[in-house]
Amino acid sequence: QVQPVESGGGSVQAGGSLRLSCAASGRPGSTLAMGWFRQAPGKEREFVAFINWNGDTTDYADSVTGRFFIARGNAKNTVYLQMNSLKTENTAVYLCAVREYGPSTRAAVTATRGYDYWGQGTQVTVSA
Repeated sequence: QVQPVESGGGSVQAGGSLRLSCAASGRPGSTLAMGWFRQAPGKEREFVAFINWNGDTTDYADSVTGRFFIARGNAKNTVYLQMNSLKTENTAVYLCAVREYGPSTRAAVTATRGYDYWGQGTQVTVSA
């Protein structure tokens, strides 16, 4: 069983930055593809960013391209989401997800069904 655990959420004013971290345990012999999603109150869960197993493929939601950046950490199965120029509409619970198998096509990695394990989420609140 793979367990992603997020950290780094908090409150920030619009225009500010936050860095989220995710560490996934349970597959010490494998390097896993991972993604970030977010869910605001009353809204569906939506894709934010993806990174493949070796970091050479990334993908972003159009709304965050150029402001958010995903990267792999030095520790196996650790990823970071650097969020810059935050907007009030970015307020949401941010969830880390692990994708065990499959191609890294945009259609596959942007869908919630493309991921096998999910973290509990970390709250990000952006105030005006």
